[in-house]
Amino acid sequence: MPEKIKKKLEEEIKALEYELTNELPKEIKKAAALGDLSENAEYHMAKQRQVFVNARLGQLKKRVGELAMVNMTNIPRDRVAFGATVTVYDNIKDEEIVYKLVTSEETDVTKGLISTTSPIGRALVGKKVGDTAMVVTPGGDRELEVLKLSTIHDEKG
Repeated sequence: MPEKIKKKLEEEIKALEYELTNELPKEIKKAAALGDLSENAEYHMAKQRQVFVNARLGQLKKRVGELAMVNMTNIPRDRVAFGATVTVYDNIKDEEIVYKLVTSEETDVTKGLISTTSPIGRALVGKKVGDTAMVVTPGGDRELEVLKLSTIHDEKG
């Protein structure tokens, strides 16, 4: 897993755990002291936030676990996969476009960073140089021909 992604997720987990164990109990206690809980907006908001924080923590911990299981030896050396930089010819735009396949946390379409789970990413995964990928988009089908490929193994040097 890319170190910066791991660090970002771990920082969010740490902040949410602090909020859950320190800040929210104080807010709930303070709100409960105001009286009738059935009409106590502060209490209900704090309890709702507690549910949200718990759910988000579960999502983040699951994602860290998933990313930790990425096995670099299973990533192909001759096909588009996670970490690959791929140059394609887009028949609709009539231009060459460079994409880098990254985790969903790193996605930034304006920089050409696309997730392996995005429509374009899914269409390109497994393709070799010379292959054509069909991408179904709201604006119509796009045909992307793989012109160049550099895998994560090539980029590590």
